[in-house]
Parts: sequence; C-alpha cells; structure tokens
Amino acid sequence: MKKILMVLTSVSEIGDTGEKTGYNVAEAAHPWKVFKDAGHFVDFASIQGGVPPRDEVDTSDPVQVAFTEDETTRAGLYNTARVDVIDPDQYDAVYLVGGHGTMWDFPDSQGLQQLVAGIYDAGGLVGAVCHGPAGLVNVELGNGFRLVEGRRVAAFTNDEEVAAGKDGVIPFFLADRLEAQGATHVAAEVFEEQVVVDGRLVTGQNPASAAGVAKEMEKLFAEVIHREKAEEQHEAEALRAEKDAIKAAAAGDED
Repeated sequence: MKKILMVLTSVSEIGDTGEKTGYNVAEAAHPWKVFKDAGHFVDFASIQGGVPPRDEVDTSDPVQVAFTEDETTRAGLYNTARVDVIDPDQYDAVYLVGGHGTMWDFPDSQGLQQLVAGIYDAGGLVGAVCHGPAGLVNVELGNGFRLVEGRRVAAFTNDEEVAAGKDGVIPFFLADRLEAQGATHVAAEVFEEQVVVDGRLVTGQNPASAAGVAKEMEKLFAEVIHREKAEEQHEAEALRAEKDAIKAAAAGDED
C-alpha cells in the first residue's frame, strides 16, 4: 500500500468575476477510485487548510457521488491540512487536483512547491491534471533545476481556455507558462483525453484525463512494488544462504 496526498485549491471565486469555483470534483473522484481500488491510502490537503471549496458535483456520475458520500473521504475533506505543515516524507506521491481556482493559489504557494519538490526528490511520484499543473510552476528541485525543465507535460490548453470562455479572466495561460519554464507542452484536441508520462511526473490535459493520470501513476507504483519485493526476496535468499553456511561450518567443526 502506498500513501498518496491529493492537494486542492482554496480559491472559491474565479478572479473578481463573482463566479464560484473550487476543486474539480471529477478530477478528484476518478483518481481517488483508481487509488482506492488498488488498495492505496489517500489523504487530502489544501493551500489554506480547512474545508476546500468545490465545483458542482455531477450527480449522473456514480464515481463523483461515491466520492462525496464516502465517510472517510468526507472526514478527510472536512478539515484538510495546510500544505506548508505537511511532511513530504510521509507520502509516496502527490496528486494535484485541478479547478480554475488553482491558477490563483497554486503557483505562488511556497508550501506547495516545497511539498512537491520534497516528495519528488525522495523518489516519489508527482501527478497533476488540467489546471493542477499550475502547482508545478516554480517548483525547484534539490539539484537546482525546475521540475518541469526539459520534461514533456500535459495541461489545460490555450484553446480549451478559449472554449471555456476563461481566456480573458485567468492570470496567465498555463501551457505557455509551463513552456516558459522549460517544459514541452504536449496537447491533444480540445477536451480530448491526454496523459503524458515523463519519468516520475505524470500529467493530464483536462477532466477527461484524470483517471488516466491515476492509472499511469498506479503502473509506476506497481513497478516500484515489484522491485521492492524482488529486493526483499534477494535479501531473504542471501540471509538464508548465510545461515546455511554458518550451519555447515558448525557441522564441519563438530566433525
């Protein structure tokens, strides 16, 4: 079992438009199901802590309904921890949930930057979807390089912002900002699923990509778990061989 931290926005309004927003429920719910079904532990955090605002729930989507009705999840979302008080060593992965609010509070959160860098530097996975990659902006790793520098990533595209009617409201185009920081933004058609894996960084373009990001993260987890089991088996065999050698030596001495 691995421990995964989902990070949510604390912004409840899109700019100064008065339009309500929050984390995208589908982008939290579908990965949550993938991780939960795989037997992993999912925890929640937000930029400011407390109850994070959320977008509308699609009640025709049984996964979103299950997410919002799950007692453990509801308890976790009732009082989320602030990102700046979380110990990155406690988690094997961090997943950044999208929603337009992230464009205002993810990029400049030093707590989030340190959390993401800490988990990645320790060998963990980093996942993000839609506007969630706004939390990858300004993340600097221990080696001095930006996390996205030289990497292929997916995120909400400029054309999707236009299609959503938010191009005149958002503080910046996310795809452009990621590329300005050295990433290669790999885009699919508007609102089509797109998941990009680059090492231990997994990113998705839009809500349709959320489950896919989690599935790719789970594949990486499976590889790690397989390697860990192989190492444990190797150590067990080495210990057994050592004990057998000691027994054989002792038997030889008795002779």
